[in-house]
Amino acid sequence: MTRRQLIRARILFAVYLAAVAFLCFGQFSSSQDVPTDLWGIPTDKVVHFLMFFPFPLLACLAFGGYRGKPGQAVLKTVLAFLAGCAFAAGTEWVQTRLPYRSGDPVDFQADALALLLSSVIVLLLVLVKHRK
Repeated sequence: MTRRQLIRARILFAVYLAAVAFLCFGQFSSSQDVPTDLWGIPTDKVVHFLMFFPFPLLACLAFGGYRGKPGQAVLKTVLAFLAGCAFAAGTEWVQTRLPYRSGDPVDFQADALALLLSSVIVLLLVLVKHRK
């Protein structure tokens, strides 16, 4: 990864984090017609899943990509997963402190599920690429 690519990856990660923070902490009108569920899953859980799904890939790219031995890729992916869980827990904690939001442990579960699934997919792709 070149220096220019690394800078772009870090900028993209920062913009992504800012967008997630905006969505988690923003005060939005509840007068919009939004379906309450999607295929039987509450819409807000689907949104949480989609918000946190890109985190592992973007975090790893922002910190140098997946160069090196497979063990390093596993370590980076685990660290990205843990950092994503810490970020998700932090957003839920902050929401409990805001008068217009509420924290929900099930939101954290949706976040963690997205982080886990994304981490596994990214790791499998990296390991398959490394094997070739």
